[in-house]
Amino acid sequence: MNLIEFVLPLAAVGLIALSASTIGEAFTRWRLPLITGFLFTGILAGPYALGLIPTEALPKLRFIDQVALAFIAFAAGSELNLHEMRGSFRSIRWVTLGLVASTFTLASTVVYLIADTLPFLNGMPASGRVAVAILAGAVMVARSPSSAIAVVNELRARGPFTRMVLGVTVTMDVVVIVLFAFCSSVADALLTQLGFDLAVVALVLAEILVSIGLGFAAGKLVPLLVSLPRSRSVRAGLLLFLGFLVFTFSATVRGLTHEHWPFEVLLEPLLICMVAGFVVTNFTGFRTSFRRVLDDASPPVYTLFFTLAGASLALDVLATTWQIALALFAVRVVAIGIGSFLGGTAAGDPARLNRIGWMAFITQAGIGLGLAKEVAAEFPAWGGSFATLIISVIVLNQIVGPPLFKWALNLAGEARVRAGRRDLRGTPLAIVFGLDGQSLALARQLNAHGWQVKVAARGEDRRAEPRDNGSEFEIVFLDDLEPETLIAIGVDKAQAIVTLLPDDENERLCELAFERFGTKNVIVQSDDRERWPRYTELGATIIDPATALVSLLDHFVRSPTATELLLGMGRDQEVAEIKVLNPLLHKVALRDLKLPLDTLVLSVSRNGASLISHGYTELEIGDRVTLVGSQVSLDEVTVKFAD
Repeated sequence: MNLIEFVLPLAAVGLIALSASTIGEAFTRWRLPLITGFLFTGILAGPYALGLIPTEALPKLRFIDQVALAFIAFAAGSELNLHEMRGSFRSIRWVTLGLVASTFTLASTVVYLIADTLPFLNGMPASGRVAVAILAGAVMVARSPSSAIAVVNELRARGPFTRMVLGVTVTMDVVVIVLFAFCSSVADALLTQLGFDLAVVALVLAEILVSIGLGFAAGKLVPLLVSLPRSRSVRAGLLLFLGFLVFTFSATVRGLTHEHWPFEVLLEPLLICMVAGFVVTNFTGFRTSFRRVLDDASPPVYTLFFTLAGASLALDVLATTWQIALALFAVRVVAIGIGSFLGGTAAGDPARLNRIGWMAFITQAGIGLGLAKEVAAEFPAWGGSFATLIISVIVLNQIVGPPLFKWALNLAGEARVRAGRRDLRGTPLAIVFGLDGQSLALARQLNAHGWQVKVAARGEDRRAEPRDNGSEFEIVFLDDLEPETLIAIGVDKAQAIVTLLPDDENERLCELAFERFGTKNVIVQSDDRERWPRYTELGATIIDPATALVSLLDHFVRSPTATELLLGMGRDQEVAEIKVLNPLLHKVALRDLKLPLDTLVLSVSRNGASLISHGYTELEIGDRVTLVGSQVSLDEVTVKFAD
């Protein structure tokens, strides 16, 4: 193969992968999985549609599959963190056992029984059909940790059900690679007419043990690569190259043993890489560095891999087997339902969670596709048709699985999404938590700017209540921070919450504001930097009392005029953020608003994002416009923007 024959297909795939990224993002906007967009792009560019990737080019690009499969195995091993799974071992163990046993047994049995309906199995002896059946059963055991984690992050889910599902999903990827390594060796023995006796069993076990040993060795090498004083892209490239070497070594050993021995030795490269990832995560101090390298490499690797997987689909086979794909999808769902229920019951999990557990385990993605492609490479005579059928089932699982998992998390009561919109028209209300000079001063200033203000304090702070508060604002005392107590003082109607309490109570208020009340403007005072990511996740703005004054002085030094305007310190100048509610102002440009002459538009915010505003910027209903001007003029603009 000359250089041009290699470079041209590679360049074509690279350009198509760029398109796949855009198409994949479009699919997510239609609430379809990202990889479905990649697969669709590959199908469109493949030999059965536009022909941009011809059939003869696919074998030349096999190395991309090998690199991607090694990467997927590294990532699967890195997800198995023993420390994080410690508290749910019993449930994880029993549910995993139930899922593996039911899915593998039922799927393998059904594939063997329907072998006569599969064109690529016609004429194959019984031993060959058993080989194909156990390979299909092994692949159908696979789950998708990446998809599960994405759903959990989206819903901010937490709780015993969530921990169990993630633990099982990650463990299943480890189990399925070991199971596939065993089934692949057994299938190889059956298809090469070695028969199946104790010697074959011993050979298979030896292959698995040697693969695990090589994985431990590779796990000691990976930290050297990810800790090199080079850019992260270079380290990612070295990790991918190591995965390619593992596949090359496995293929070399298989070829040499086939040539010189009466049997082949199949060292499973996926198992080697998965064990390496497991070792780095659990037995070295380089877990964080390893995760960073994986995160850097994942977008291009997954895009290329899934795009090529789509191009490799034999649509002519799919046209005659799509009914079988639907049947296998249904069989897998039934098997998962049986296995998750029996496993959860054996673990003593609550019955209501056992009834919905099956919905959390439908999704398949990386490992399943990788194993299907591995079968296609190891058994070229029928592997391509096998992969097409299995990938079709995986696509169905990937489309149906995430919505079912979201439903399950909601039924389990562990989804924590932002509450819906509220009607906040009228005089704006701010609730300030904490009773000290700072909170009282803030309340007075907000009150002077037309806000209704309440200062909420804990019951033990009654002695600090000011003797003469007048009627500027109301001070209320709370015995607890339960939702019902907060609703009683109007927190559910507040446009802004400012919390100056200790961090444990601050975090509790931020959670309720996000999940229960949907308050978008939450300001929290905290000097505990370890909690800041949590506050940010809850949509809160963080004020660090140790650096706030320094930052303010810095702005005064660098841009004194702008700072005075924003702080309302200019003479007869105030700053206000006003929401556009008047339908007559929809699609009206800023230059056509005819605002008072002493007002200036500072910014326009739409759907939480700031716009680069200019005279031709058109307003939309719901926009938030920040203006500076006299109080009289700002009042006039407020009336103009009202509905």
